[in-house]
Amino acid sequence: MILLQSHSRFLLQTLLNRVQNLEKAVELDYHWVEFNDVRYHMLVSMKNPNIVLLSVSLPTPPPEVVFMSGLPFGAVEAIKAAYGVAVQILDPPRDGFNLTLKLNLAKLPPNEEHRYALLVKIASVREVVLGAPLRVVLKHLVSRTIVPASDQVLALVHRPKESFFLVSKPDKVTVVFPMRFKDSIDTAFATSFLQEFVEARHTAGLNNAPPCLWSPTPPLELKEAPAEALSANAGFVSFVIFPRHVEGKKLDRTVWNLSTFHAYVSYHVKCSEGFMHTRMRRRVESLIQALDRAKPGGEEKKKSPSSRSFKRLVCHNTSPPLML
Repeated sequence: MILLQSHSRFLLQTLLNRVQNLEKAVELDYHWVEFNDVRYHMLVSMKNPNIVLLSVSLPTPPPEVVFMSGLPFGAVEAIKAAYGVAVQILDPPRDGFNLTLKLNLAKLPPNEEHRYALLVKIASVREVVLGAPLRVVLKHLVSRTIVPASDQVLALVHRPKESFFLVSKPDKVTVVFPMRFKDSIDTAFATSFLQEFVEARHTAGLNNAPPCLWSPTPPLELKEAPAEALSANAGFVSFVIFPRHVEGKKLDRTVWNLSTFHAYVSYHVKCSEGFMHTRMRRRVESLIQALDRAKPGGEEKKKSPSSRSFKRLVCHNTSPPLML
């Protein structure tokens, strides 16, 4: 199993290159998209080489998710707490984006280790913004309280027009993911993967992991959720988070793993699908070779053009692209 990194590798490398070459006045204008439809735009002008404008566009929220000024609740406070004086929030953001940050490279910490840690945090802006509501709820769980004036069932966006749900109680938080896939093969793989994922929870060494359940129908905790938000062709996965799972440094890891759970499943579904295709191609190739050897004079006979064509196809398609 592989866990996704919380920071954008491209964004981090670009920031490091800019910091290491501050004496060079260069102009940057980069656009890129990362998983779950999070779009970025970085802009650096030659007039102000120390200023970086970073704009972020979040996935389109479904009707049951409420954004405040274009951002999830708690996002502004999370940004200020994470970045301090080095980053300023521009209001309004650039057209077409939910958030624009003004990063002053001259205000980065002089200490190399602290500067690198802050740049990593800036490159993790997706986690800071989209994970802000989840972080608020889990921080209250540490103190055995719930968020004041909040609904018992809270919907959070994690994919375009798709949400997952939090059910808060003073002693635990239940996180429910409706699992949706467009492709029927992906749905079959995901359903099998999730059932095995739940069973793995009972193996030795995972006793302290959050309890995990899978069900083909919505759990009772979501009886008040909108019906249109509960369509899931791969079932529902529920995690029960207790205070021990979010104490100290565990909070950041828990927030990120929950925020990217669907992407995590999608990644392994595509890996499994690619592995199965590779095994099938190799099996067909071995059967063709066995049939050729079984024919009279098959050893001396030259291989047919169709066989050579198939082998060329195998060589060029053993590593299908992974799409999240």
